Amino acid sequence: MSEPSRRSPFLVHDHVRWGDVDPARIIRYDAYTRFFELGEGELFRSLGVPYTTIFTRYRISLPRRVMHMEFVSAPLLDERLEVATYISDVGTTSLTLNFDIYGDGGVMRMHGLLVLVCTALAPEDMRKRPWPEDFIALLEPYRMTVDEARRTRVSHVSLDA
Repeated sequence: MSEPSRRSPFLVHDHVRWGDVDPARIIRYDAYTRFFELGEGELFRSLGVPYTTIFTRYRISLPRRVMHMEFVSAPLLDERLEVATYISDVGTTSLTLNFDIYGDGGVMRMHGLLVLVCTALAPEDMRKRPWPEDFIALLEPYRMTVDEARRTRVSHVSLDA
């Protein structure tokens, strides 16, 4: 029998703010991009590679190739959201960064993904390039399938209850 995975998504929390909602006080679809940025930025920062370090140490840029969002249920103004961020796929020059966003009572509010591409840093030469091996190694604790990420969250929520 194999040892259970010790990996889990990176978690960060924030509230739905006034600027995130429409006149009915329901989150606007475009406000989720702020939560994507929060999850991504804080995950990298927690690994010791905030964006400035990625740019200076690795000399790479991380343009987005794909953004996908599926809206499950609508959070309201002031609701505290949990952003679970994890990497489901790493290719030679791209990776898939997943976001599961949960609201009050652990209700899934939205799930989505970004595909980031590794390119040279210089704007005049944004050719794709392979990921630096040590950068990808840093991401290892957060690499998992969507099913693994959601199972891990459920088991943590059950233990905390």
